[in-house]
Amino acid sequence: MKEHTLPELLAPAGGREQLEAAILYGADAVYLGGSALSLRAKCRGFDGKELEDAVRLAHASGVKVYYCLNALPFDEHLPLVREQLAMLPDLGVDGLIAADPGVIHLSRRLCPDVELHLSTQAHSVNAAAVEFWSELGVRRINLARELGRDAMERLISSFPHMDFEVFVHGAMCLSLSGHCLISAWVNGRPANLGLCTQPCRFEYRGLTLTVEENLRRNGPFLDIVQGEDFSAIWAPMDLCLVRRIGDIVRMGPAALKLEGRTKSGGYVAQVTDVYRTALTLAGSTPLSPAAEDAFVEELMHTASRPLCSGFFLPERTVEKVPEGFVPRPVVARVIEPAPHGGWLVDVRSPWNADADASLLLPGMRRPLLHAGQYSLENHKEEKTDRLNSGMRGTLYADVPDIRPGIYIRA
Repeated sequence: MKEHTLPELLAPAGGREQLEAAILYGADAVYLGGSALSLRAKCRGFDGKELEDAVRLAHASGVKVYYCLNALPFDEHLPLVREQLAMLPDLGVDGLIAADPGVIHLSRRLCPDVELHLSTQAHSVNAAAVEFWSELGVRRINLARELGRDAMERLISSFPHMDFEVFVHGAMCLSLSGHCLISAWVNGRPANLGLCTQPCRFEYRGLTLTVEENLRRNGPFLDIVQGEDFSAIWAPMDLCLVRRIGDIVRMGPAALKLEGRTKSGGYVAQVTDVYRTALTLAGSTPLSPAAEDAFVEELMHTASRPLCSGFFLPERTVEKVPEGFVPRPVVARVIEPAPHGGWLVDVRSPWNADADASLLLPGMRRPLLHAGQYSLENHKEEKTDRLNSGMRGTLYADVPDIRPGIYIRA
């Protein structure tokens, strides 16, 4: 990272809505892929004209686009790999994210002018590996989430000619940087081809297990207790390093990366907004404990698992849910002005008009729409007390900051 510059904020874009959310809420760059070989079969991705339009939209907003081809392909996949690599120069993407040595080898022949970024799948954890990939033409390396802060800092400072990116938020794989074989074994869907069914997130029953290590008998090494019915016993906590933004900025990475290409647009909007705001503030002044608490509480609205510091610190810290905290879902996304006033909204969760709502504005601004100060209409232009998921309705509220693409929580 150049002196006196902030790291790039790199956000996921699994589809068009997520791309628009990342741009609106402050991402400097997005990473996306096609419908195949990008390690995210559950997200639609971008192909053909959609990909051209996505690059054009991002570039018009000053946002870079990195194309993911980070699967670990078999021989039968190589024709498609060659096809995808050959199309990249004409698309104007700003970088290619890859992990497989074969894909990297082919990229140097088929798209040599496209900047090459190394995926977390390559699991880069030491200086010799950085030297190896640098000699092969890699410009940026994603540092494995298994590394701690000190190790990351040493690598970044040792290779000033290289760019590094650090994951700061999102799901962590049960296995080593995404190399899990459980999905392939159980469901015949290999994770490293983008087909992971995430069995570590499934809920199981019939298990009670306590494991104690022989030499250090100071309590259970692993203690699994089933809940009343089924329990998610394998799911790791999610990474959350928003409290460490100042430390990470001082380390000098090129980018802070947010995980989540299978997540919704509402998720991308909220997480991007938090880290954009925190990163901007950290560039001028240390974050106060109150600001850190506010950022973490905001992220808890998006979390389905506990948030923790992962391997970044010598001892893992887990974020405690504030007393009385109630997670509030995204209920709608603003689409456009309605023909007869108000705003057309796509409804994502049941929305009752007797509940207070919040506009999610960039910069962590959250103006309230108090119950009784706004009204809702259904698709028939009839006033209603409730809009259900999947509906399109109209919001009437006297708030000047409403605009297309904004999300609403209630």
